[in-house]
Order: sequence, then C-alpha cells, then structure tokens
Amino acid sequence: MTLTVALTVSAGALFAAEPQKDANVKDALSFTMESLAGEKVDLSKYRGKVVLMVNVASECGATPQYGPLQSLYSKYQDKGLVVLGFPCNQFGSQEPGSAAEIQQFCTANYGVTFPMFAKIDVNGDDAAPLYKYLTSKETNPKHAGRVGWNFEKFLIGRDGQIVERFPTPVDPASDDVVEAIERELAKK
Repeated sequence: MTLTVALTVSAGALFAAEPQKDANVKDALSFTMESLAGEKVDLSKYRGKVVLMVNVASECGATPQYGPLQSLYSKYQDKGLVVLGFPCNQFGSQEPGSAAEIQQFCTANYGVTFPMFAKIDVNGDDAAPLYKYLTSKETNPKHAGRVGWNFEKFLIGRDGQIVERFPTPVDPASDDVVEAIERELAKK
C-alpha cells in the first residue's frame, strides 16, 4: 500500500525567520520603522552616522542602561552617533506600556532624547524585519543569533553594516562599547 500526502507550504511561511529578499534591503539602514509617535521613519536618514540600536524595556533589571545610553548620545551626537531605542515586550513582559507611557517613562526617569520607536518583537515569526536582518546568519554571520534579552546592542557603521553586538550585561558606558563607538566615529 502506498500513501501519498500532499503538503503545501507557502514560501513566506517556510522562510519566515529569514530576512526578506527585497532588492531595497542592502544594509541595516534600509528599513522603515514606526516611531513612538506613530510616524514612519526611513532609517536611511541615519546613513553616514554611527548607529547604536537597542531593544529596550521599562521594567527590566537592565532598564538603568537608559542612563548611559542617553549619556553616550549626548556626548557623541555632534560627532555622528545616534542611539535608536526599540521597545520590546518579549522578555518577561517587561515593556507592557503604551507608546505614551513608554515615552513618559523614558523622559521622566532618564531624560531620553534619542529616537524611540514603536514596540516590536525582536525574535520569532513576528519579529520586525529589521531585527530579522540584524540576527540572521545570512546578513550578520559574525554576530548572528536570537536576541537573548532586553538591552542587546547592535553597533552599525556609517555604511549601514553591522560591526559589533553587545549582550545585555555589557554596560553601554563600558570601555568595549565606548571604544567601538569611537573607532567607528573616527572612520569618515
């Protein structure tokens, strides 16, 4: 007896964890994201700058990292650094707030002035395409892999390429992070 089973899987479902093969996606600054205020932001506007992308949360043990992130932004903004915060509620439901609550929390508690974006997922099928790109072995072979927790930091060079990745325990004010930022800022 022979049993034949037909299985239909759409290409989108089969490759959902991989970044889209879009001709417009050339690097980490090829994406459009929604700001915390609900506006579309073309990340290509940061091309030519050094960008530190961080998935953030308001109720995490690492939440105090907002302070050194803001300090880095304040210190190096005029030299070409921008910090981008991406709230995420995937880890222990540590970012439950609305956009307005997140904005109020960041401003009142840490004086955050760097750009903040709408809440996203950073892992899994529903991960934002930007984070699929940042974590894919295909697009980031040196630093690929799932985001482990809140406050993972991806350093993007002026050309939009991923140059470093720092896990949650690495303080943004650490020598490793500061030296990497200064090295990238020195490149013109």
